[in-house]
Amino acid sequence: MKTIHLANVACGFHASDFSIKNETVRFAKANNVLVGAHPSLPDRQGFGRREMAMCSFRMFCKYYALTDQQGELASCFIYQVGALTGFLVAHGMSLNQIKPHGATYGMTARDPSLARAAVGAAKTFGVAFMGLAGSCHQVEARKLGVPFIAVRVCLSRNGHLTKRCGAQKARPRPAVGGER
Repeated sequence: MKTIHLANVACGFHASDFSIKNETVRFAKANNVLVGAHPSLPDRQGFGRREMAMCSFRMFCKYYALTDQQGELASCFIYQVGALTGFLVAHGMSLNQIKPHGATYGMTARDPSLARAAVGAAKTFGVAFMGLAGSCHQVEARKLGVPFIAVRVCLSRNGHLTKRCGAQKARPRPAVGGER
């Protein structure tokens, strides 16, 4: 962490646990690194890289005009991000952004309704959403009034993540306590 200014921290469903999250936040603070959440689908064995349909769940659907599947994805993200945010608060830090991990990244980049659910989680926490430039991520962030940090990656013709092509330098909001 001594060479970065921004970290996306695994939130537990694909990797990490309470001890690792706590230590990672402590280390980020010691190195003056902004922390973002990296939530995923509940897929530990597949490291969050396997797509899955979410079951029906109605929480948050009315507020963000979401279907049952979208509501469960929003709840899945809010649950994970909330856990990380607790550790940030305990260390006197704040959340900087949310960036979906693995299969969720590709699914939400291609599907406007799922993107709306993921971006809605960022709106819930009052932070930026980091996602694929020119995709549903950016469109839904604009619609919901959520700050957007663009990332560039390579996608196959059917919209699946294939490999990284490079990233635009992130322009995160200033950390509490001043400019970086």
